[in-house]
Amino acid sequence: MREIRSRSALPNLDAGNAIGGGKDVKPSAFAERLGDAIKGVNDKQMTAASMAQEFELGRGDLASTMVAMQKSQVAFRATVEVRNRVVQAYQDVMNMPL
Repeated sequence: MREIRSRSALPNLDAGNAIGGGKDVKPSAFAERLGDAIKGVNDKQMTAASMAQEFELGRGDLASTMVAMQKSQVAFRATVEVRNRVVQAYQDVMNMPL
């Protein structure tokens, strides 16, 4: 059986904070984690690009460059898949009958 959480356990959904009228607005934990994940993907892509450039100049290792490029590609594909699922969930919620 599902446990019903009390209203005090829910995050503060003050209208001023939701619209951006509050001065001490902190991003939610989800937004922070999503931002960190996107930064991580960007870092992987930048690392792979710099390693590829170093390899092209004759200063890099082929194996480590290929591994970095594959890690970057997998991270990017995972990010795109998460984005697609979030968009689909949003569309499903918006299409629910009232």
